Amino acid sequence: MSDYFGKEVPKLGFGLMRLPRKGLVTDIEQMKRMVDLFLESGFTYFDTAFVYPGSEAAAKKALVDRYPRDAYTLATKLNVLLAPSEKAAKKQFYTSLERTGAEYFDYYLLHALMENNYARYDKFHIWDFVKEQKEKGLVRYFGFSYHAGPELLDRLLAAHPEVDFIQLQINYEDWENPSVASRANYEVARRHGKSIVIMEPVKGGRLADPPAAVKELLHKYHPDMSYASWAICFAASLDGILTVLSGMSNLAQMEDNISYMKDFRPLDREEQRIIQEAQRILGKSATIPCTACRYCTEGCPKGIAIPEIFAAANKRLGNGQMEEALSDYRQAAGEGHRASDCIGCGQCERACPQHLTITEHLKQCAKMLEG
Repeated sequence: MSDYFGKEVPKLGFGLMRLPRKGLVTDIEQMKRMVDLFLESGFTYFDTAFVYPGSEAAAKKALVDRYPRDAYTLATKLNVLLAPSEKAAKKQFYTSLERTGAEYFDYYLLHALMENNYARYDKFHIWDFVKEQKEKGLVRYFGFSYHAGPELLDRLLAAHPEVDFIQLQINYEDWENPSVASRANYEVARRHGKSIVIMEPVKGGRLADPPAAVKELLHKYHPDMSYASWAICFAASLDGILTVLSGMSNLAQMEDNISYMKDFRPLDREEQRIIQEAQRILGKSATIPCTACRYCTEGCPKGIAIPEIFAAANKRLGNGQMEEALSDYRQAAGEGHRASDCIGCGQCERACPQHLTITEHLKQCAKMLEG
C-alpha cells in the first residue's frame, strides 16, 4: 500500500497513547530508545492526539527535537468534545503545533467521530478549517478516526469525499462485533476508495493474552509467534491498509512487534483459516462452519460446489479478502452451478453432518459474491 507521497508506508505505526511510565510521568529516556529502534528498523509513522495526556510534548522531546523533519511522519487529532466553542476547537490545532514543534502534520484527524459528536464538527466548521490548513501546507493529509456504525460512516464519506484516509478499530475479535462493526466499516471505507489506518489491532492488549483455547490453537500452529503478532498480522493483511498502530508501552513490546513486522508478509491461506477458528472460539465469527466433508455435493441436482463456495465466502466473512473471495468463487461456480442456481430441494441439508442451513447460506453467498 503506497501512501500519498508515492512511497511505501511500513505497516507498523507507533501509537503514542500508552507510553512507558516512570512513576506518574512519561519515561522519556526509554521512549527515546524506542523511537531510535523504530526509525532504525525502517518505520516512520507516529500517532498522537491533543487529548493524550503528555503525549504531544513527549513526541517533541523523543522524536521531533532529535530527528530531521523528513525522517518521520506525524499524526495528531482535534477533539471537539473538549472544546466549549468553535474558537477553542480550532485553537487545539495551533496548540498541537506548538507542543510538538513539528512545523506541520503529515496526517491530521478529526478525533473519534460517533453519533453523539459528529454534528459538532459541522457546527464548528472544523472540516473547512482543516482543509484550509491543508491548503496552507500545515497539514499534508486529512482524515478522521471513527467509532460508530457503517450507516453513519457511509454518510460522512459521501458528504466529505475530500477526506484522504480514515482510522478504524479493526481486530479479529471485533470483526463481526455489532458494537464495533469492524468488517462493515472496513467495507464501507474501501467502497469509498479510502485508505485505512488501523487502531486497536490487539484490542487494548486483550488479544496479546487471549482465552486459553485460542492460545492453544495459535501456539500449536506457530510456537514462535506471539499472540499479539497474530492480531497485528491479521490487521496488516487486509487490503488498503496504510499502517497498523500499536500502542507500545515498553522496549520489549516494540522489539516483539518489529521482529515480525520488519519483513512483513500477509497471513497465508492456512494462517487465515487459523484466525477464522480463533474467531469461532471467541464466539465472534460470521463464517460458515463447513468442514468440506462433501456429503452435501453427491446428490445436488445442480452440481453446486458447496464447500468451495463456502470457502470463498469465508475469505470475505472472516478475513476481509474480497478480491480473493470473488476470484475463488468464479473458479468454483460456473454457469448453471452458482449459489443462486440452488433450487432449495434440501438434499444437501439432509446429508450435512454439521446440520448447516445450506440453502440459506447459499442465498447469502449469492448476494455477497454475485451482486
